[in-house]
Amino acid sequence: MNQDYIVPNNWSIIEEGFDAERIKSSESLFSIGNGAMGQRANFEESYSGETFQGSYIAGIYYPDKTKVGWWKNGYPEYFAKVLNAPNWIGIDIEINGENLDLNTCTEVRNFERELNMKEGWYHRSFEATLKNGTQIKVDVRRFLSLNSDELGVINYEITPLNKDAKIVYKPYIDAGVKNEDANWEEKFWEPLETKHSGNEAFVVARTFKTHFNVATYMSNSIFLNGQNLNTTPVNVEASAEKILFAYETEAAKGEKSSIQKFGGYTVSLNHENSQLITAAQNVIAKANAKGYETLLQEQIEAWAKIWEMSDITIDGDVKAQQGIRFNIFQLNQTYSGKDSRLNIGPKGFTGEKYGGSTYWDTEAYCIPFYMATKDQQVARNLLTYRYNQLDKAIENAEKLGFTNGAALFPMVTMNGEECHNEWEITFEEIHRNGAIAFAIYNYYRFTGDYSYIPEKGLEVLIAIARFWHQRATLSTVKDQFVILGVTGPNEYENNVNNNFYTNYLAKWCIDYAVEQIEKVQKEYAADYSRIVSKTKLEAGEIINWKKVADKMYLPYSEEHDVYLQQDGFLDKELVKVHDLDKSQRPINQKWSWDRILRSPYIKQADVLQGFYFFEDHFSKEQLERHFDFYEPFTVHESSLSPCVHSIQAATLGRMEQAYTFYLRTSRLDLDDYNKEVEEGCHITSMAGTWMSIVEGFGGLRVKNDTLHFEPKIPEQWQGYSFKINFRNQILQVFVNASETKFTLEGTQELTVYVNGKAVLVEPNTLVTV
Repeated sequence: MNQDYIVPNNWSIIEEGFDAERIKSSESLFSIGNGAMGQRANFEESYSGETFQGSYIAGIYYPDKTKVGWWKNGYPEYFAKVLNAPNWIGIDIEINGENLDLNTCTEVRNFERELNMKEGWYHRSFEATLKNGTQIKVDVRRFLSLNSDELGVINYEITPLNKDAKIVYKPYIDAGVKNEDANWEEKFWEPLETKHSGNEAFVVARTFKTHFNVATYMSNSIFLNGQNLNTTPVNVEASAEKILFAYETEAAKGEKSSIQKFGGYTVSLNHENSQLITAAQNVIAKANAKGYETLLQEQIEAWAKIWEMSDITIDGDVKAQQGIRFNIFQLNQTYSGKDSRLNIGPKGFTGEKYGGSTYWDTEAYCIPFYMATKDQQVARNLLTYRYNQLDKAIENAEKLGFTNGAALFPMVTMNGEECHNEWEITFEEIHRNGAIAFAIYNYYRFTGDYSYIPEKGLEVLIAIARFWHQRATLSTVKDQFVILGVTGPNEYENNVNNNFYTNYLAKWCIDYAVEQIEKVQKEYAADYSRIVSKTKLEAGEIINWKKVADKMYLPYSEEHDVYLQQDGFLDKELVKVHDLDKSQRPINQKWSWDRILRSPYIKQADVLQGFYFFEDHFSKEQLERHFDFYEPFTVHESSLSPCVHSIQAATLGRMEQAYTFYLRTSRLDLDDYNKEVEEGCHITSMAGTWMSIVEGFGGLRVKNDTLHFEPKIPEQWQGYSFKINFRNQILQVFVNASETKFTLEGTQELTVYVNGKAVLVEPNTLVTV
């Protein structure tokens, strides 16, 4: 834990007291989104202190040219990134002739932020004394509508406390923005058109290169003591990229003056370029017809519907409860599942690190959450996203010399093209191919919907199997197939040979592809003929794949009776983490990369990631042996690490350790464990937090088309509950120290297994085990 200022609360994230040192961290933590757009919790009014300004639009990206010292064949030409979008939230404010700026106020009192996760809004309030002596109270509420995902709403209230005040509101929209992480410090937006009329303004801008067109808009209303003054701007400042309105109003001491600002984006992903302003005008008209209070009530109701399915309750541990709800909230506001063109970036709408692009995190960590808490179509959309990029994945492999339709899905992407600029990741972290195949398997295992495989998935599996067949090399010394020059999930080892997880995954991918080819051939003849014709698949090719899978080398230590993370792991100086000086942590911020690569330290689950995916391939004794060997070398400096270890510790019955890992994963950002939250939150790992309760403490597994549970509970908790949408029936699970209860929303009875014992759950009946 590196910070401890978030007030424990079951349903809200709360900060009390103004501290300039916390601004950027809080901007990340209090971020909001609605699946289509999102923004950091920047102040609406101007702020001259340290800040990280950021607003983002899903699916709108820019190919920022890769910056490397020495260019080599195969390097991606660019690093795609979600852009810092035009700013629509800005409201400069003058009070009695002085600009409101918390960095220059003589005093700031009673400062509080709240992110109300239950109802989906962000609130900020404070009292301040300006240099001219005017004392004010400010109360601001902001939300991004779930029902109208092109609409954002701000209600900004000012009350003079010690004297009458002339207040000038200066709301603006501004396309003259830059990315914090721009490689070449260039602008990404080209302004095309501005328009304003009455209280409405529009700026249309286009991204360079990718040519996405975006209309940023605003509509403003001024109120005094709750009454609309129906005023228009006294002044308009307009340039090619920015429009600012000025509204003058007066408020006597104790009166409440306010501005309501509606704003947001209409984008060329969803509208014709010529209709962007018209589309924005339609959004404004509908919002004005409803009004602020109705829009807020709709937001509350929309979030209530989300929580009805996705909530996890924890009794007796407020910090644990706050942590899991924060994770679930961020996941739901990052990705709604409506649009198969979109995916889940590791930072979501909270920052720019990792470019906002798609990683293997989606398939390995996020899909289980969306499968279980949404309609199965949401998870299917995530699989379709990869299928739609299959041709690009084949192109990516061709650039590296692979042939015959072999596909290498990108490590980082927006449109299917590889856009990661670190060679040791781009070329070598090839295990991401396996996560995509595993997600197809996992989807069918959980939903029972096989139709995806003959319709789309089998083509992906064939292309991935072709890649592994070509990537493996026959070692004449070992008389086995080896995979050389890779980076496994542990990114603290680069360019190693025979990473166990990668080799095991490659073997499994081939075997699974062959199995599905045979099944589709027998049961879906028309699809099989179409796929064979499209992929030019031949029987002899499949035989050659199987030779690789059947003779795949898996490094093993007889001495330790464990699979080795890679061939040379035992050659390292095996100093365990507890013997490492705490002043050296985190090593990724204290050590040179050379030193890290020579160390035994593991960033995240690697061998243990394989044991997580393929738990039923190994005995519990094997898991325990491998956990005891590798976890002591694991520094957990990846956000994806604690959740897997929490699940496995729970499986082994080590509840104190499982609970410690759970707290770390659930409060990774709230307590800033990795000293980097100001860059944004770790969205994709938040799905792992959900898994640590449902799969870890709840012990949920799907075996032979049936739900199995091995419920456990940390001693710090009195009880917990969660819901699972399993094959279109909603099962709710309640666990406490003495019993487990089930209720079923559906029309058919469901048999589940609890600690190996069959339990019949009938609809609308409470069953206690």
